[in-house]
Amino acid sequence: MADPPGCCSTCATCLLCPYSCQWITAKKEKRKGLRTTKYDCSWFLFLFCVFLFTLVWLYFAIIILNDFHNFNEFIFRQRKLWLDWSLVLLIATAVLISYSSVLLVLALFLQLCGQPLKLHWVHKILLILTALVVAAAFTGLGIKWAEEWKSARISLQATGPFLHIGTVGGMTLLAWPLASFIYRTRSTGLKVFVLLVFCAAMIALYLAPLGITSPCIMEENQLPPKPALVGHRGAPMLAPENTLMSLHKAVECDVQVFETDVMVSADGVPFLMHDEELTRTTNVQAVFPERAALNSTAFNWTDLQQLDAGSWFLERRPFPTVQSLSPGDRKEAAEQRIPSLEQVLEAAKQSNISIMFDLRPENHSDYQNFVNVTLEVILQSGIPLEQVLWLPDGFREDVKQQAPGVQHVYGRKRLENEEPGLHINLPYQDMSSEEIRQYRQDNISVNLYVVNQPWLFSVLWCSGVSSVTTNACQVLKEMKRPIWLLPSSTYFMIWVVVDCVSFLIIIWAFVLMKKCSHRRRPAESETDVLLTKINSLMQE
Repeated sequence: MADPPGCCSTCATCLLCPYSCQWITAKKEKRKGLRTTKYDCSWFLFLFCVFLFTLVWLYFAIIILNDFHNFNEFIFRQRKLWLDWSLVLLIATAVLISYSSVLLVLALFLQLCGQPLKLHWVHKILLILTALVVAAAFTGLGIKWAEEWKSARISLQATGPFLHIGTVGGMTLLAWPLASFIYRTRSTGLKVFVLLVFCAAMIALYLAPLGITSPCIMEENQLPPKPALVGHRGAPMLAPENTLMSLHKAVECDVQVFETDVMVSADGVPFLMHDEELTRTTNVQAVFPERAALNSTAFNWTDLQQLDAGSWFLERRPFPTVQSLSPGDRKEAAEQRIPSLEQVLEAAKQSNISIMFDLRPENHSDYQNFVNVTLEVILQSGIPLEQVLWLPDGFREDVKQQAPGVQHVYGRKRLENEEPGLHINLPYQDMSSEEIRQYRQDNISVNLYVVNQPWLFSVLWCSGVSSVTTNACQVLKEMKRPIWLLPSSTYFMIWVVVDCVSFLIIIWAFVLMKKCSHRRRPAESETDVLLTKINSLMQE
């Protein structure tokens, strides 16, 4: 194959070396008579599919970062090993996408330079392994973390318009090597098939905005008020979770509600703790090694007060923000102890912040007594009952009778003909934008958890959610408006301009490559005539 004008043999050699793992000059290549076969084309198609596969996984990896702290906690409960697995995920994904991207770019430039796409067998094996790894990742996601598929649906509302523009741009650039391939190949059937596939893909992309919906496509004056912030176990990125320091840091973040978890000790003292075991957030293995695996409720309050509930935060660094803490904050974190509910209610009363909590474990045989003891502490604390948001479903009617001023929050969607003024607390994946708008119109307060990423907060803000539970209160506090907000007329104009520019560039690419192919033909025909004459002389 002849190189097109402007593609020197040195460039072609440099491209062939990493792609084919051979240092072959263009002249040697011609002497060998190597060309891109159908077999080579099938491997290029496989490479392109693997690239798209890894690109989709990269998108999913970025999405699930919002919920990855839950995965870290899950692994710790299973293996007693703490590691920020999000770093492992991102590094592995970056390696896979970089490898397939480099190979694809090399292949496209080789096509433009008229060189054969002879993919080396090492690359073939690595591409198959890449596809298997990504497939295993998707399978594991579907089996163990199926709710993240719903997260993908929400993320498309946040990124749909920009994904459309990026995809149109990528396919437009692909028109150049595609045009080079069309004008070089001799198979008419293959030409027609490739052109039809490309045209169908571009038409679908040009019309894609007809199916793109996002709550953030609205006028500025239609934007609902900013959702209130609920501190998930306080401010766990700035202080050890479920501690008094975490509550105070949440107050500094303008959090309106401190969300926590309450358990009751063996001697009847309600205290703050999320896990059923104490191993993740205390030094129980050092203080009570023989009892470390026991349920948190098996310890009496005297034992619990001996535990350090802050040093783990500095040692394991559950969030990257721990590294940026001031020396004063580090000292305060190291001194944290497990707080009782009584201490937290007093702090909440002084800070004028509401408290929302779950009472755990729900399946405990003495759960009714847990409810009674907890209510007794609340009533004795003197905190205004409207500042207490009650989450547990068990014995809810008893709670309404003993403490009628407590606000009840339900972990379910509303029932038919249910009274207005309802408070609902659900995972953010369980509510669509349409449902959120409808609940808002019906005066139903919706709190969604756990929302950490600005893109997700933006979508829920545009949808009109009342509040969100977050680990990243210090980040969401600084957001004055959603990440992006587009009037529908502006988005329509962007859509039309992008499609028109793309269409013109594609036409230009095919016209230019056609001219290049015409320039090569005279030289190729002269070479064919010369070879024919030499062949005739040799026969004579």
